[in-house]
Amino acid sequence: MRATAIQQHLRQSLRSEMKRARMRSDEIFGLLDSESLYERPIAERHRLVFYLGHLETFDWNLICSRDFGMKSPNPEFDRLFAFGIDPTNGNLPNDSPNDWPREAEIRNYNQRVRAALDFCLEQSSDDLLFHVAIEHRLMHAETLAYLLHGLPYSMKKSHIVAEDLLTQPVTPRLVTVSSGMATLGMDRASGGFGWDNEFDVHQVHVPEFAIDVYKVTNGQYLEFVRAGGYSERSFWSTSSWDWITASGVQHPKFWKPVAGGWQCRTMFADVGFQPSWPVYVSYAEAEAYCRWKGKALPTEEQYHRAAFGSPDGSEQQFPWGNTPPQAQHGNFNFQRWDPTPVNSHPAGQSAFGVEDLMGNGWEWTSTVFAPFRGFEPFPFYPGYSADFFDGNHYVMKGGSPRTSALLLRRSFRNWFQPRYPHIYASFRCIQN
Repeated sequence: MRATAIQQHLRQSLRSEMKRARMRSDEIFGLLDSESLYERPIAERHRLVFYLGHLETFDWNLICSRDFGMKSPNPEFDRLFAFGIDPTNGNLPNDSPNDWPREAEIRNYNQRVRAALDFCLEQSSDDLLFHVAIEHRLMHAETLAYLLHGLPYSMKKSHIVAEDLLTQPVTPRLVTVSSGMATLGMDRASGGFGWDNEFDVHQVHVPEFAIDVYKVTNGQYLEFVRAGGYSERSFWSTSSWDWITASGVQHPKFWKPVAGGWQCRTMFADVGFQPSWPVYVSYAEAEAYCRWKGKALPTEEQYHRAAFGSPDGSEQQFPWGNTPPQAQHGNFNFQRWDPTPVNSHPAGQSAFGVEDLMGNGWEWTSTVFAPFRGFEPFPFYPGYSADFFDGNHYVMKGGSPRTSALLLRRSFRNWFQPRYPHIYASFRCIQN
C-alpha cells in the first residue's frame, strides 16, 4: 500500500511538471503567427518550425517508440524533427520555408504524440525518461527565447514590456571568498535526477580568491567599449580576435547604437540603456573584458565555492540556503522576459555575500566542459554530453530569466561555444 501511494504521488508530480513544461513551450510558439514560424532568426540554427515538431518528436522517439514500441502517427516526422543543430562556424543550413511541412500537419502530429505520451506516463514504472523529456522541453523553452529575440518586433505578437525594478545604484565591489572545499556533481546513490554530465559527486579544494559581488553590468561594460576594447588585439585570444575581425562585432549583441548613445534590445521593444542590468555577451567578450581589467573569469569550482560554500566550511543547496527557489531569490523561472538590475534580489545572496548567482543571466566560467570522474553516458541518449567534450565549450552556471526552477539545482551544468553571442549569458570577475 505504501509503495502504491508513493507511485501515485510520483505520477501526479510528473503529470504536473509535464503540464507546466508544455505550457512554457506553447507560450513561446503562441507569440508567433504562421508566417513567422518559418523564419530563421539565427543563421546557425534551424527555422523556428523545426522546434515546433522537435519537442514532440523527441518525446516520441525516446519514450513512445523506444520504450513502449508504439506505432508512429508519422514516421517521416520522427526522422525530420529528430535532431537540432549545435551552433558552429560554417556549414550553415540552407533550406527554404517550402522544405518544411505546414503548421497544421505538425500540430496534429503533436496532439497525437502528447496523448500517447500521457498514456505511457500512466503505465510506466520508471520516471527517468520522463524527467529527461520534461527538462529537455524546458531547456528548449529557454533557447527558443534566444531565437525569438532575434526576430523583428513586428513578427511577434504584442506583449507588455515589464517596468524595470527600482533599486539603489549599483556600486561594483569585490568580496573575499576564503579557501575551502567545493562539492561538484551529484551523488549517484542519491536517487535524484541529473543529466549524465552531473555525475559523479566529488570535492575540490579551492584556494582563497576575491570575486565581484555583482555580475558585470551594462554600465561597466560600456567603459570597455568606450576604451576601444573591441579594437585592442591584446585583450583577445587568437581565435576570438579572428572572430571579431571577420564578423565586425563591435558591441554586445543586445545593444543597439543610436545617435549619441545606446539602447537595449529586449524581447518586445527597444528601451533606454539600462546601466544596472547585467551585460549579456559571449565567452570571448567576457574574457576580453576581464583581461582589460587585469582579472579573470572564475572556474567552475570557484563559482561553486562562492555560491554554495560558507566561511565555516558548510555547504548549501542554493546560494540563499536550502529552501526551494522563490521569486525573491532571483530573476528566473520565466518570471520576466528581460533582465533586472543586478542588485534586485538581495534575498538570494550567498553566505559570502555574492548576489545574483541564480537567474538574470547564465554565468560564464573559464572551465572547459568535460566529464567528471565516473561519467557514464545515458544509454538512451549517448551524445547528450559526450558530443560536446571537444575542448571548445565552456561551462556556464546559474540560470537566466527564462530558466526553469527545475534546472537551478547545484549540480546542473550548462555549456556553449565561446563565440556564440545570442544567449542570455553574463559573467563576473575574480582576482586570485
